[in-house]
Order: sequence, then C-alpha cells, then structure tokens
Amino acid sequence: MHVTHLSLADFRSYAQVEVPLDPGVTAFVGPNGQGKTNLVEAVGYLATLGSHRVSSDAPLVRMGADRAVVRAAVRQGERQQLIELELNPGKANRARINRSSQVRPRDVLGIVRTVLFAPEDLALVKGDPGERRRFLDELVTARAPRMAGVRSDYDRVLKQRNTLLKSAALARRHGGRSMDLSTLDVWDQHLARAGAELLAQRLDLIAALQPLADKAYEQLAPGGGPLGLDYKPSSPGIVAHAREELYEQLLAALNEARKQEIERGVTLVGPHRDDLLLRLGQLPAKGYASHGESWSYALALRLASYDLLRAEGNEPVLVLDDVFAELDARRRERLAELVAPGEQVLVTAAVDDDVPGVLSGARYAVSGGEVRRV
Repeated sequence: MHVTHLSLADFRSYAQVEVPLDPGVTAFVGPNGQGKTNLVEAVGYLATLGSHRVSSDAPLVRMGADRAVVRAAVRQGERQQLIELELNPGKANRARINRSSQVRPRDVLGIVRTVLFAPEDLALVKGDPGERRRFLDELVTARAPRMAGVRSDYDRVLKQRNTLLKSAALARRHGGRSMDLSTLDVWDQHLARAGAELLAQRLDLIAALQPLADKAYEQLAPGGGPLGLDYKPSSPGIVAHAREELYEQLLAALNEARKQEIERGVTLVGPHRDDLLLRLGQLPAKGYASHGESWSYALALRLASYDLLRAEGNEPVLVLDDVFAELDARRRERLAELVAPGEQVLVTAAVDDDVPGVLSGARYAVSGGEVRRV
C-alpha cells in the first residue's frame, strides 16, 4: 500500500498544494518552519484521524480559513481509492471515499496505515501514561479499524459517568440532598463492556509486540536489552485476558471504587487510567534509561509496530519526521538500513546531509510554502 498523490487545502501553512508520490523513499528537505512536517502530518491524519503534534484539529486549519481538506489517492495492489477528510473545528468533520456520498470519518480508517517516527516519540519512554495509552490505542485501531467505534463508545460513557459523579461530589460537598445514583449501575455496565473490549485488544497487542520490540532494540543497540513490556491496569483485581472475565473484573473494580469515586467526582477505574510499563533489562526505562537508550527504545517500539502491521498483511507507510538529526551516527545508520526496504518511506530533514545515503529516492525542496521536486 502506498499514497500516490497528496492534496491539501487550507491545511496548516498550505493554502493549496499538490504532491505526487512514488513508492520507495521520498525526502522533503528544507529549513525548519517551512512546512515539511505539515505534509507528513497530513498523511498521518488520514491514518489515525489525529495529529502527532497537537491534540485538537483547530491548529491544523490555516489561519483565516474555516476548514481544511486533506485528500489522498491510495494504491493497494491493483486497487486505487481516493479518500478525503474535511476538518471543521467546532463542528463535525466530514469524509468521502471515492467521491461517494459522505461517510463517517472513522470509515476511512484502515485505508491508509502509517508508522510515524518523530522527535515527540521520546515521550513514549519519558512521558506520562497518556502517551503510552495513545500509542497502544492507535496501533490497536490500525490492526482492527472497528476499534475506533469501541474507543468512541468508551469515551462517551466515561464522560457521562464522570458528569454524574461530579454532580454527586458537588452535592455532597455543599451539604445538599444525596443524589439518586441508581443510573450509575447502568453506566458501570456500559463502561465495563467497552473497557473489557479495549483491554483485551491492548493485552493481545502487547503480547504480539513484545518479541518484535526486543528484536528491534537488539538491531538498534546490540547487547543493550532485553526489553520488557508490562501492562499495568488501574486496579490490581484486573488480571484476566478473556473479554467476559475482564468485563466481570472491571465491574467488580468499579463497585469497589464507588465510594472513593463519589467523593472525588471522577472515574478511577478503567483503561483510561492504565499504563504500559517499559523495562530495559531489570530496570524501568523511565528514569533509568539514558537519552540514547530512551531513543533506541522509542524507535524499537515503532519498528515493532511496523513489523507487526506488515506481518498482518497491509504494509504501512513509514514516516520519519526530522528523526535523523536527533540520532547519533550509529543509530542513524542502523535505523536507515532497517527502514530502507519499506514500500513507501517519507522522510523530512532540514538539510540533505541529514538523510542517510541508503535512503536514496525522490527529493522535494520545501520552502516559502512551495513544494518542488528536485
């Protein structure tokens, strides 16, 4: 699978840009602040419905414009599809596939798959649990696009449940009458059902990812491992792997935490509070791994993601956003050798020298809002 054409309208710094793309390596080269990352960010948005740089859509719309459009032609074997996303901050986004009548944005998930390497990846190792949960959930959705609906359901139920808990906590603090919390049982069931599905998918993913990540780290930093990936649930009572057992255990954990949740006005149990613990040897990577080891760990997680998706039948587009400038010479060459055979590899760099020689292919100069093939 590869993207054959990218078209942007009022996306980030681009009023309008058309970029034909070939299989193999394509490098976008130009000074910082000229729009290189905006191009690969758009490709990533098609794959995840989100940006690796910001948490909302508003910054993606060019200043002064009401909306942005990201459009791409995608080829998989002999099949060609045209997908289009219209970003409308504050309103519902819109999507089209092959210029058909509108579909839900999440219906485009799975057409484009990406694995993106970026300087922000260091947060996978050094950042808070939310970074690691996002990593897991985006990969879960790349493997099974239907999980976008499960994640949406979970977030909706969590919001409703938190609203009820917050109202109960406020009423209690201000000495008002205790609220009728009978509906909390219903929300518990909904939360546990969607949460169990998400948990099961995360646990299955970690089991598949573990050996691939360990192998990738050994390729990047020989003798520096092994890596360990351990899932840390929000309650010690959540230990199962089967969905029905997870459902029952989540329900029990919610029931046990109810008094504390009513006091604090927030949901304390569920996948939104979990973490992925990363070990390097016998020690936690966070707080113990050096800067170089942390980089190698983050890269190993991305390489493992790529190997997993490729093994499951749909090779993703590899995106390397200003990564090589962050790496020492040894890691730079090792990473380049590992990704060079990819069906489509998109690279951004400030100068040509930042692109390793093994990544030869098409070059675009990006400057002043223009993208020109050289």
